[in-house]
Amino acid sequence: MTVVDVVAGLTTEDVARRLAAGQGNRANQPTSRSVWDIMRENVFTLFNAILTACFIAVLVLGDLRDGLFYGVVVANALIGIVQELRAKFVLDRLALLASPEVAVKRDGAVLTIPLDRVVIDDLLVLRPGDQLPADAVVFRSTGLLVDESLLTGESEPVAKNVKAPLLSGSHVVGGTGYGVVTAVGANSYANKLTSEIKRHSLVHSELRAATNRILVWLSWILGPVIVITLIGRVVAYGGIHVINDFGDGMWRRALLDSVASVVGMIPEGLVLLISLAFGVAAIQLARHKVLVQELAAVEVLARVDVLCLDKTGTLTSGELDFDRLEQLAPHLSAQSEVALAAFGADDAANATARVLAAHFGAASDENRAARVAARLPFSSTTKYSGVQLEDDDGITAWLFGAPERLLGRHPVALESATAIAAEGRRTLALVRMDGPLPAIPPDNPSRLDTQPAALVVFREEIREDAQDTLRYFAEQGVRVIVMSGDNPVTVSALGRHLGLDESAVDASALSDDDALEEALAHASVLGRVSPDQKRRAVAILQAQGRTVAMTGDGVNDAMAIKDADLGIAMGTATPATKAVSRIVLLDNRFDRLPDVLGLGRRVIANVERVANLFLSKTVYGIVLALAATALVVPFPFLPRQLTLVSTLAIGIPSFFLALAPNRRIYTPGVLRRIVSYAIPTGVIAAATCVVTYLPIRGMVPLGQARSVTTVALFIVSLWILCVLARPLSGPRLALVLSVAVAMLLACTVPFSRAFFALELELDPALLWGLGVGLLGAGCIEVMYRFAKHRALVFDRM
Repeated sequence: MTVVDVVAGLTTEDVARRLAAGQGNRANQPTSRSVWDIMRENVFTLFNAILTACFIAVLVLGDLRDGLFYGVVVANALIGIVQELRAKFVLDRLALLASPEVAVKRDGAVLTIPLDRVVIDDLLVLRPGDQLPADAVVFRSTGLLVDESLLTGESEPVAKNVKAPLLSGSHVVGGTGYGVVTAVGANSYANKLTSEIKRHSLVHSELRAATNRILVWLSWILGPVIVITLIGRVVAYGGIHVINDFGDGMWRRALLDSVASVVGMIPEGLVLLISLAFGVAAIQLARHKVLVQELAAVEVLARVDVLCLDKTGTLTSGELDFDRLEQLAPHLSAQSEVALAAFGADDAANATARVLAAHFGAASDENRAARVAARLPFSSTTKYSGVQLEDDDGITAWLFGAPERLLGRHPVALESATAIAAEGRRTLALVRMDGPLPAIPPDNPSRLDTQPAALVVFREEIREDAQDTLRYFAEQGVRVIVMSGDNPVTVSALGRHLGLDESAVDASALSDDDALEEALAHASVLGRVSPDQKRRAVAILQAQGRTVAMTGDGVNDAMAIKDADLGIAMGTATPATKAVSRIVLLDNRFDRLPDVLGLGRRVIANVERVANLFLSKTVYGIVLALAATALVVPFPFLPRQLTLVSTLAIGIPSFFLALAPNRRIYTPGVLRRIVSYAIPTGVIAAATCVVTYLPIRGMVPLGQARSVTTVALFIVSLWILCVLARPLSGPRLALVLSVAVAMLLACTVPFSRAFFALELELDPALLWGLGVGLLGAGCIEVMYRFAKHRALVFDRM
């Protein structure tokens, strides 16, 4: 290992040599699925395999027109591949904007560089919130605490002293220090980190769970039903004589009947439409600078009923500006400015301390005799940091942090700080103590012999959209809880400004989980919340059956964001926070969340709608196949006739309905509602076909009986669509009418009549089919109204 100068770090020439030697941190960490994965998942599916076998059978023994259903398979695969590739390219480009960076020291200056520009022997500047981009060893440590939970599973932060190893992927949660890089790229844990995060970050998607269960059920059902159907077709067309005479037309008819029954059972477009709905939503969010790191996360916000917000960077702009300095001891004014300059001059200073450097740097320049002998890094637990200065007059120590922690022995000064905080200003205290910094910083520094020196006042700008956004969530039934590490008085002033109208609870006074649970039951604003309390609050709310979203940008938010049902990071968040989040608001605009909520609701409501269409078809396909086998009659449709009905009444409308606007508030029980609607409607459709087909089968030719049954099935399917498209707005009504007109043209235009083998005459058989079809549609309407009354389906599906 090269000896590194902690003052200067590597030189530009050192870096260039290492990059040329391949010692950079470049690693292949894809931001989304590969092209091959997308192709494989859209082409090599169980349903595609079954339908491909059916298509080959049609090619060998049948009429190519009966293979029309395979066009749906090809179209589904192409549309799915194109949409997912489009989503991949958009999200890959957008992910570059959210890619984490790291601070290193080179040529004596602190630089912020992309992770892949880190080289062997680089000197990493380690601050709370930083994520290790490569393996390293500690060069200098000032209370350095590292969270390695993503790698080791150890939930407690680990103290790191000089020469201690640092694993890439871990992140700094406390203290400061420097680390020298020892391994990069494929030789470090960096490549493992992405897969580890993805493995742990799969959100629970009710849609995904529901469709997976449905597909598992169908996989078990289809095999036996297909075998039974094939045997039944052979029996229906002459039994053993068919087998003995392969060239007989009965073999061909038995095979086509089997293909038609199988085509009717398979919901070939359902999985595609779910992916399509997620993908399109992700692309639309990307246009608003919202990066969806997992597509199913779009759905999750539709289920969220509690939104936990951090104040800084979420409700406020996150940019701190120095407001003023209130001197509490005029005789210490010059020394206090030198101390504040020392806090700001730290390479590992946090955002608050860095603001000080711009305002008090001149004081440090004027007093070069003062030297920083030791530092006490800021801790989110103790709420203060420290610096020890040495000059010709001796040693002095200064503490800088929360007034209620540092001014406990000085009630007058604390009262002044509280009064300023009540204005909504962020107020920090600076106190002086004689002698060195304590070896072990106490949780309660009021026991130390300190002297108040100054109050440092910062101002934060409240986002213009914050109040409207909070009002929107309240109207949508989403409870908002503000959790901040700031002074409760300051947070309370912010809450009143945003219309929350209540005093903040001081979370530092909550002794246990029971007290925290009680506070969460009635309070929506909490101040002085520790990182551990945020995690415990998420767990408490989840234990109550709530679906929790957590937003934030600091390292203190990272673990709570990881534990929440939906983690949302701001664009300026620390690398660790972005890594564990599911959604990143790249432009830091809190008002993007209503768009995410709206798209999530659209996805979950519309997919539920189209799932009903596809599964109704699957149910009537299975029932018809078993009924035709049990009754030993030819199947009531040719494959092309079933394809015509399913394309017009299911396939085409489902694409429009899956992407239509929909603001229905999420209600649990998606799978129950789908099954409760699809099974009875499918049974009604199958019964309509059987009642239409059986009486006329012996009265008219088989081709005409099948054609009349096709018309009856279309009428019922059209009404299923009509019910699911409600409320029938202009575009939806136009969709339903267009489908009806298309079927009318298919039945009347000579070419389409011949292509789909529609032998229709205006005779009693057709009138019978129309009457039974209308009766079936009436039964669908009655079933829908009953189900609506029983709250199984909803009017605004």
